Amino acid sequence: MFAQALDPKPPSPQGPLTEIEFAALLVSRVCHDLVGPLGAVVNGMEVLEDERDAEMRADAIRLVTSSAEQALARIQFMRIAFGAAGSAGAELDLAEVGRLVSGLLAGGKTMLAWETGSAYWPKDWAKLLMNATLLAADCLPRGGTVTVKIGADAGVPSFHIRGTGSHVRVAEDVQRLLRGESSLSAVDARGVQPFLTHKLSRTVNAGLVLDQGEGFVEVTAG
Repeated sequence: MFAQALDPKPPSPQGPLTEIEFAALLVSRVCHDLVGPLGAVVNGMEVLEDERDAEMRADAIRLVTSSAEQALARIQFMRIAFGAAGSAGAELDLAEVGRLVSGLLAGGKTMLAWETGSAYWPKDWAKLLMNATLLAADCLPRGGTVTVKIGADAGVPSFHIRGTGSHVRVAEDVQRLLRGESSLSAVDARGVQPFLTHKLSRTVNAGLVLDQGEGFVEVTAG
């Protein structure tokens, strides 16, 4: 087991990401996450145009419906977690945030236990919570359960996220990115999300900590 405070360290000699490069990678991540379900929608529509068999058409309609719902869930999540929705001083209802995270994970192998109640948090703290939850889910490649709890005082943001499963894995590059140890060669469209989580934690001075053990991973802040 290890616990690690995710404080930044000096960048590699290759230099940190520029703002333009960071933005470009984040856009690439969004596009990557939407290509699959939107491509499935297009495939389903092509089947509906050409197919006359009732059973095949019914399968195509199910494919289009489920894929469109998946794409919508991803857009709704990313609009908040990755984007700039709301004004600079906006607060977000954690119950609504939980609905967005639940929609993102729906239909997959990872179950969500969102135990925050209805509390209003500053936007950047809510975005950090969303990204940290996604990070925990990504550490469960064979599925499992992600449980999200907040501190006793909802007015003072803090959280505890625990992911449990049969095969828990935190990649070394994810750990490095969460600590802010990024270089131009280290960050790609997949790695930009952990790096964004690091950036958000620094913005709100969250004291983000990653803890991994046998069968679990935990992400805490506050």
